[in-house]
Amino acid sequence: MSKRVVITGLGVVAPNGMNVPDFLHSIKNGISGIKYVPQFEELKFNCQVCGMPQFEWEQLRNYITETSLYGLKGKGIAFGIKAALDAWMDAGNPIVSEETLYETGCVFGSSVADTDVIKNAITRVDAKESKKLGSRVVEQIMNSGVTAYISGRLGLGNKIVSNSSACATGTQAILMGYEYIKYGMAKRMVVGSSEYVDSYVFGAFDSMRVLSRKFNDQPEKASRPMSISAGGFVPGSGAGALILEDLDFALARGAKIYGEVLGGSNNSGGQRSGGTMTAPGAVGVVKCINDAITEANIRADDIDLISGHLTATIADKQEIQNWSDALGRRGEDFPMVNSLKSMIGHCLSAAGSIEMVAAVLQLEHQFVHPNINIEDPNPEIIDLITANNLPTTMVNKEINVLAKANFGFGDVNTCLIISKYK
Repeated sequence: MSKRVVITGLGVVAPNGMNVPDFLHSIKNGISGIKYVPQFEELKFNCQVCGMPQFEWEQLRNYITETSLYGLKGKGIAFGIKAALDAWMDAGNPIVSEETLYETGCVFGSSVADTDVIKNAITRVDAKESKKLGSRVVEQIMNSGVTAYISGRLGLGNKIVSNSSACATGTQAILMGYEYIKYGMAKRMVVGSSEYVDSYVFGAFDSMRVLSRKFNDQPEKASRPMSISAGGFVPGSGAGALILEDLDFALARGAKIYGEVLGGSNNSGGQRSGGTMTAPGAVGVVKCINDAITEANIRADDIDLISGHLTATIADKQEIQNWSDALGRRGEDFPMVNSLKSMIGHCLSAAGSIEMVAAVLQLEHQFVHPNINIEDPNPEIIDLITANNLPTTMVNKEINVLAKANFGFGDVNTCLIISKYK
């Protein structure tokens, strides 16, 4: 028998907020977390702005033991630990459990282990030097490092999974956790994703010429989803985490409920019919959205708000077209749409989980966060959606059902449907 799955905890480490209250304030008021990075100018990158959380290692001192903190260098792991443990405590749980929690698991994703740590390791390639690396390197360069740290700190004993599907990683992790609970394999799951974009990862994307380069002197204006002046995305870093629970389990322990996950879908366009390694195919995207709607047992007309992928590239107009085709809606009938990337940039594998935290907050507080930097909306998008449904300031609005989607390299698509808890 399938179970109802609810959201009981939130945690976030974002360029414009290191915790949920600060993040909520920022997204309500359209506050950007994108800054100029002098190092990127020194490296002669075309894009010299980035969304980077205001993180200090001391912020982890109350989260993990001194032994674990000592020698920890991977910021992606650090972001994930903080977001996950904040979500865990937000759900009313103590950090340290004396027993193994066999009813609770974790799905937490990332794209690549911290390359700063890897670089430090591979510069010591001979046997003599490698012995000086210490005992902490392997746990930080393995892709499952962040999941291992989280599950070990909390004593989680159910399914422990590290997923990686490029920019669809965060929403895919949430979907996997939802499915484990829905089909009775777990009672509670810690889900999310993290990313640290250092100069090596940043440089790789810069060499692809897909990053914003015209607003280095105006960093807060650099990320411009759905604008005709959008010239590429702005990389960002951070982590987002949610606690998902079986409804009966949550009610029995008196947990606060933020909302309900109604369903979702994850697929691949197979890099066919227009889909490529770096661009999603329309056929796969439309199918993913439609399958999510079917799984959630709603109608397309029920969707009040779309939290899009919308990266500020030429793909934005195709994404809106895909939503229109999938929902059979356009013009004034189209749902409101927003892109958090206008404020924090594109946090790669962490994008979906951070954006999902923003989605849940909009659902709980009944508002639509603004799309900043749309002074010049793309006319091809306006033809489908109208300017009224692309808010540039916060809008108070009744939201019952929200759709959240992300699309990753490899033509991988994920769509989630969440609702107010009833």
